[in-house]
Amino acid sequence: MEEDIRYLPCYRLSDAAFYLRVPISTLRAWVGRHHGFEPLITPAKDRPLLLSFINLVEAYVLAVMRRKYCISMPKIRQAMDYIRKEFKSRHPLAEKEFETDGLHLFLRISGALVNITQRGQIEIEEVIKQYLRRIERDPRGLPVRLYPFSRKGEPDEPRLIIIDPRISFGRPVLAERGISVEVIVERYRAGESIEELVRDYECTQGEIEEAIRYELWREAA
Repeated sequence: MEEDIRYLPCYRLSDAAFYLRVPISTLRAWVGRHHGFEPLITPAKDRPLLLSFINLVEAYVLAVMRRKYCISMPKIRQAMDYIRKEFKSRHPLAEKEFETDGLHLFLRISGALVNITQRGQIEIEEVIKQYLRRIERDPRGLPVRLYPFSRKGEPDEPRLIIIDPRISFGRPVLAERGISVEVIVERYRAGESIEELVRDYECTQGEIEEAIRYELWREAA
């Protein structure tokens, strides 16, 4: 059976950190063993260290939990332990759809919200999951596309750039065109104007500007 490309090793740690706006030291900590703890993210390949698209989604979800909702690491590890035990999932951060109220993590199971940071306690409150809507999933619930942030990391940012393992080897591209963000920025750096790029790629000025903004974040970081 053909191997699912979403699980293949294809991202260096530095590239994944850039795509997700996460410090490389933080990402390295998430995929490594520390003080007897299992890695929060099991990398697709250890030597050399390479991440898969699934790993990329896991890191995105983890970044949202930590940066936007300030979920503590002990609670995240407790939730991962619970899911791995109860659902036999090797990549729970990507394969399960989480919700949160800013204090706890939840999974929706058979219509009920199960508080996985309280070992399966059922909750009935409304929760926020706007950040996690930037992940598109297939009918089985597995991630197929990720809309990374290109500005300040707010959930309502434009969805003009995607990371899709089926397009351009999983590198960021314009969502509606499939054009490599890196190629656009290379031409821009070489002196071509935004107007020229708009004409060549038959896209909008907003798409070109978003590609440039996204890629040039690396230099500003």
